[in-house]
Amino acid sequence: MYAARDVWSYRRLRPRSPWPGRLARTGLVLGAAVVLSLGLARAAEGQAPASYEAVTVQPGDTLWSIAAARYPGSDVRAKIWDIEQANHLRSPLIEVGQTLEIPSR
Repeated sequence: MYAARDVWSYRRLRPRSPWPGRLARTGLVLGAAVVLSLGLARAAEGQAPASYEAVTVQPGDTLWSIAAARYPGSDVRAKIWDIEQANHLRSPLIEVGQTLEIPSR
């Protein structure tokens, strides 16, 4: 019994190598990155490239009037948001002569 007790106390007191834990964490991170990148690749694969029409703003035009004219029967607010995102607009203010990229129907 005396020898067995020494073996167990030796194992408890012996410092463990950090490598198994590091390798496991690295493997988990790399595995998650691969799964995420494959998922994003599949998601992007199914989307058609967006096409746009160039529209020059005329006097009296607003984003609301442009969206309502281009997308009859659609939610105008959602289409205004799409136009703002496509043109990197921070506000709905537009100027006469400004060219806007309008997402195709």
